[in-house]
Amino acid sequence: MANGLTPNNGLDLNDPSHYHTDGQLFLTEAFKIIMTEVLRKGTDVNEKVCEWRDPDELSALLDLELRDKGEEQPQLLQRVQDVAKYSVKTSHPRFLNQQFAGVDYHSLTGRFLTEALNTSQYTYEAAPVFVLMENEVLRKMRAMVGWTDGDGIFCPGGSISNMYALNLARYKTFPQVKGQGLWGLPRLAVFASKESHYSVQKGASFLGIGMDNVFMVKADSRGCMIPEDLDEKIALAKSQANSY
Repeated sequence: MANGLTPNNGLDLNDPSHYHTDGQLFLTEAFKIIMTEVLRKGTDVNEKVCEWRDPDELSALLDLELRDKGEEQPQLLQRVQDVAKYSVKTSHPRFLNQQFAGVDYHSLTGRFLTEALNTSQYTYEAAPVFVLMENEVLRKMRAMVGWTDGDGIFCPGGSISNMYALNLARYKTFPQVKGQGLWGLPRLAVFASKESHYSVQKGASFLGIGMDNVFMVKADSRGCMIPEDLDEKIALAKSQANSY
């Protein structure tokens, strides 16, 4: 026994009560580490943002080799400790990045809850609560842009969002692409602001439109496309299409 936990080699996987009791004890101890190392020290201005090590040194410290057999619970807890110690604390007051803004404990609780429930929103039967929540969030988002009807999806990031937008625009104009693929389409062009994200070009590549068919339009100080330059780029795209 160590830290109130039974080592893996003494765990009877055929005994469900033993398995769940041992696992819940492990989770309790691991959560204590997370609370201390990540949520307390990780938000303390007097602590380091990261216990930095060079790749070779960190690899040796962590011992990341994949083994055929599992490890005892105390060793697993030590690995939890190491992961917390050597990771970047994104909620630290001195960590500056465009995608992070401290810790929101209520949102974090929601993330713990969704991970523990481990449901997927593909059907109401599998996730009744979250499907209703998703519908309400989408309804609110549509209302924010003045729509009273419609549908929507949640995206894992900006890059895939832009790709979805390109795909939807193509399908709206050429619905036959769903069945015929690129063979049923003329040469397509994408017009994007010079201030737009690189994922627009990446999306054009993935969708078979081609990066050479993405025309970057000059933008004003507010990031809006300049209409005159857009007209020029449209004319250029048409002239190139006619040359094929």
